[in-house]
Amino acid sequence: MRFHLVFLAVLAGPLLVAQQTPLSSLPYTPSLDTQFMDKQADPCVDFYQYSCGNWNRLNPMPADQDRWNVYRKLTEENERFLWGILAQAARGGASRTANEQKIGDYFGSCMDESAVEKAGAAPLQPGLNRIAGLKSKEDLAEYVAAEHSQGIDSDVLFSFGSSQDFDNSEQVIAFASAGGLGLPDRDYYTKTDAKSEEIRKRYVQHVQRMFQMIGESGPDAQADARTVMAVETDLAKASLTMVEKRDPYNLKHKLTREQLAQLTPEFDWEAYLKNVGAPAFQELNATEPKFFAAMNTLLDRRNLADWRAYLRWHLVHANALYLSASFLGENFEFFGRYLTGATEMPPRWKKCTRLVDRDLGEALGQVFVAKTFAPRTKEEALKMTEEIEGEMGADIQQLNWMSDATKRKALEKLHSILNKIGYPNKWRDYTAVAVVPNDFAQNVAHSTAFEEHRTLAKISQPVDRREWFMTPPTVNAYYDPQMNNVNFPAGVLQPPLYDPKLDDAPNYGNTGATIGHELTHGFDDEGRQFDAQGNLKDWWTPADAKAFEERVSCVRNQYAQYTVIDDIKINSSLTLGEDVADLGGTLLAYLAWKHETAGKDLPAADGLTPDQRFFVGMAQWACGDQRPESKRMHAITDPHSPDQFRINGVVSDMPEFGQAFGCKAGQPMRRVNACRVW
Repeated sequence: MRFHLVFLAVLAGPLLVAQQTPLSSLPYTPSLDTQFMDKQADPCVDFYQYSCGNWNRLNPMPADQDRWNVYRKLTEENERFLWGILAQAARGGASRTANEQKIGDYFGSCMDESAVEKAGAAPLQPGLNRIAGLKSKEDLAEYVAAEHSQGIDSDVLFSFGSSQDFDNSEQVIAFASAGGLGLPDRDYYTKTDAKSEEIRKRYVQHVQRMFQMIGESGPDAQADARTVMAVETDLAKASLTMVEKRDPYNLKHKLTREQLAQLTPEFDWEAYLKNVGAPAFQELNATEPKFFAAMNTLLDRRNLADWRAYLRWHLVHANALYLSASFLGENFEFFGRYLTGATEMPPRWKKCTRLVDRDLGEALGQVFVAKTFAPRTKEEALKMTEEIEGEMGADIQQLNWMSDATKRKALEKLHSILNKIGYPNKWRDYTAVAVVPNDFAQNVAHSTAFEEHRTLAKISQPVDRREWFMTPPTVNAYYDPQMNNVNFPAGVLQPPLYDPKLDDAPNYGNTGATIGHELTHGFDDEGRQFDAQGNLKDWWTPADAKAFEERVSCVRNQYAQYTVIDDIKINSSLTLGEDVADLGGTLLAYLAWKHETAGKDLPAADGLTPDQRFFVGMAQWACGDQRPESKRMHAITDPHSPDQFRINGVVSDMPEFGQAFGCKAGQPMRRVNACRVW
C-alpha cells in the first residue's frame, strides 16, 4: 500500500465540529504548492529536491514525530478534525446517537488522565495473578488463550486468527502465525553489527526497568530481562524474514488440528482453542511450521519460572500504552526516543483519537463521512480509477514480452477487480461493545476483545468481500490480492489531495498515481501470484514468468544502489513490490491523463508546462524528512523505499519525464538503461 500525502492548514486546537465545517471548505489555494519547490535545483539531477527542496524549511519537524512529511501533516490535521468530533461526542447529552455515545465515552475515559494515574498498575494485576497461579507448563495454553481472546496481548508466544484460504478465496479458515517478539522485527535479534548489539543491550535494560516498575527487585528484574531476551531470540531465529514473507507460498502450510498437535506436543491446542473461543474447524493454515517446531522445543527446554518471566513482560509491554505516566514514559523512552528519534511523546488527544479510530473506527468513520465526504468525490474517484484500469488493459494487450495465454488471464484478473471508494456499504455493528464514561482500561479491553471475537467468528464462514481493513478517516489506500480489490478510504480523498478545483495534471499526478500504484500491486512480484478470484495459483506460462522476473530484477538492482543512511542500502528485495507499483502506477496515471485531456488546449501555470505540473504534483506527496534513528528502523521494517527514492527512482525510469524537463540521456534523472515492467 502507498502512504500518500497532502497538505492542510495547521490549526491550534481541535476543529470544532459544532461549526459543521467539512474538510473540503478548509482554506487552501487551488494551485500547486510552488513555495515548496527549489527552482535553483536542476530537475534532471535531483527532481525530489526540485519539487520539495523548501518543504522542510517551511515545515519543521514537530518534536513528537520521527518523520514529518506531507502524509504525516495531513494525518495530523485529519486527526485534529476527528478530535473535534470526539470532543463534542464526549460532552454527552441525550441527542447523541449510539455510535456517538461509544466513541465519546471511550475518548472521554482516555482523556481522563487523573483516573488513569489513580489506577496506576492496577489494570495489570489480574493478569499478573493468573501468571503467578500457573502450576505447570501445561497451564500455558489456557493462559495464552485468555490473553489472545482479550485482543490486547494477542501476539504473546504466537498469534491466532482467521484469513482467506490461499486455495479457496471464498472461504475463511483459521490461521496460526509466528509472533511473540517485543522488538519490531526478527532481524533486531539476529543482526551482528555494532548498532544491533547496542539496541539489544538497551532493550534488555528497558525490559528490566519495566519489571522493576511492577515490583521486582533489581537482581530479579535483571535476570528476568535476560531470560526474555533469550526466549525471544530463539523465537526470532525460527521466524521468517520480512523478505521471505513476501512470497505467499512460504506462508501456505495447511494442517489438520491433529497435525498441528503433533508438531507441537508440548502445547495443549485443544485447551487453547476451547478457551480462546474458536468455533469448530478441522483444518488451519500454520504460516511458519518451523516457528512452531522451535516453540515446542522451547516449551520443553525452558522451565516454568522462565515462562512466567516471559509472560509478565509481554503483559506489561502490551498494556503500557493504557497505563499511568510512568509506564507510558518508559515505553516511549525506548520505542519512541531511542528507536525512532522522536523527542517528545504525542499529546494525549492524539493518542486517544488514534485509539478510538483503531478500536471503534467504523463508528467514528460514520460521523466523519457524514461531515466530510461528498457523493461527487466518490463518483469522480471511481471515474479516475476506471480510466486508469482502462490504461492497464491497453498496456497488457500491447506487451511484447507476454504471451496471449497469460494476457487473457491478466485481463480476466484486471476486469474482476472490485473498486471500493470512501467507506463500507455496510457499517460494522458495535452494539456488543460495552463502553462506559469512566473506565479507560475496561473500554480498551471490551473493544479489543470484540474485534478478536469478530475475527475468530469468521472461521469456516464465507468471505465477506464488502469488508474493509482500513477505517474511513485513514489517509492511505491499499490493494488486497486475495480479495482482488482496491480500497480508497474517504480520508485519502480530501482536498487538496484530490481537488476538483485543481486542473487535471496535478490531480492525476497525485491521486491518479496512487490509484495506479494500488492497481499495479495486483501485478507486482507478489500480487501476480494470485488469480482473478484471489486464489494463490500460478496463471503464468514459464516463459512469461521468466520475462517478468527479468524486468523486476532491473528495478530490484536499481533500488539496491540507493543509500538510506550511512552505509545502509535499501533492501530492494523487501521494497520491490512498492517500487514496481510506484513506477507502474505513475506511468498508468500519466497515460490516463493524456487520454483524458487529448485534444484540449492545456495552458502553462505556475511557470510549468502541463506535463511538468503532472510530475511535480506526483512528487509533492513525498515532501518531508525523517530522523536518522527512524531511517535505520525503516530500513529493516518498511517495505517502502525512502520518499526521495520513490520519486527520483520513478522519474529516472520514465522517458516522458525526461522529455517534459529536457533531460539528456545519462543525467541522473534519465537513466540510460531505464526499467519498465508495466
